[in-house]
Amino acid sequence: MPAACIVNSLKFFGRGDWVMARRRIGQEALRLGDAGAKRGPGALDDIAGMIDWLEIDQDLSPIYRSASGEKSWPPLAMVKALLLSVWYDLSDVKLAEALDDRASFRRFCGFAASEPTPERTAFVRFRKELVRHGLDTVLFEAVTRQLDEKNVMVKTGTLVDATIIASASITKDEEARWVGHRRKAAVHGYTAHVATDADGGIVRRIEMTPANVNDGRMLGAVLPPDPGNVHADLAYASSRNEILIRDAGGSSRLPGRALWGGAEALEKLEAWNREVGHVRRRIEKVFGTWKRSYGLRRMRWIGLAKAGLQVRLTAIAFNLTRTRNILRERMA
Repeated sequence: MPAACIVNSLKFFGRGDWVMARRRIGQEALRLGDAGAKRGPGALDDIAGMIDWLEIDQDLSPIYRSASGEKSWPPLAMVKALLLSVWYDLSDVKLAEALDDRASFRRFCGFAASEPTPERTAFVRFRKELVRHGLDTVLFEAVTRQLDEKNVMVKTGTLVDATIIASASITKDEEARWVGHRRKAAVHGYTAHVATDADGGIVRRIEMTPANVNDGRMLGAVLPPDPGNVHADLAYASSRNEILIRDAGGSSRLPGRALWGGAEALEKLEAWNREVGHVRRRIEKVFGTWKRSYGLRRMRWIGLAKAGLQVRLTAIAFNLTRTRNILRERMA
């Protein structure tokens, strides 16, 4: 039975409460699946098979606990739909249209060929529920944990960096802040503080702040346990961060600042900074993909909590795609 069919009209979770009645979807999934099988599995089929989605569905159990009201769409199907909106850079309107029209989208989310799919407003309501229960962090950690078990992360080191993302509205988003960046124009928005594995391939930790929060202050918030060699840029170079890295069991590969000692000492410093900078720059490919391919050049929604949701959904989508590519390379 497809994962999407597991959720019945009423389901008891063993904690004394009943959840809102949920729609049953995917009743004709076999027919839809046969149509897709003729051309072989695609990227979405590969990704669907990589994750234990039932475990993810259990993490979504706090959503829709009311015993009355209109039947809700299964949360797991909605999460998968939001991932599709990231991969294909779709607005809610375009996502609703594509989910109604494309067989591969229906199959990934668990909808059969002839049944209705969510309308635009359903995605708006569902995002509010995710934010209200803080489930974006739960989802990110749950998916990352499963990918970790596939041994696709290079754990010999950690790359740390931050990227500024413009707010959805300069006038309406009161939680965003202005920040100047070197010789570039000031930006009103948020900063995503990110830690990846040593190859810059899998995102491991994320924290969101208004854009005016200094990058170096957030190292402790994103540093994973046993980080190995920690690479970051000059904004993180401080004695405080050196201590944080050492206390976490890691080794600092932070760049150095100007020092006394003449030309020979300066030459050694520059060589060190080139070496560690070459490794650190791998993380920039992550930010490039987020902004170039996944539409994260600007926030879609207003507020820090929703900004965190958008970034974590983007990181989940990125990690799933990256893991698929790594596994395919291993099999080649």
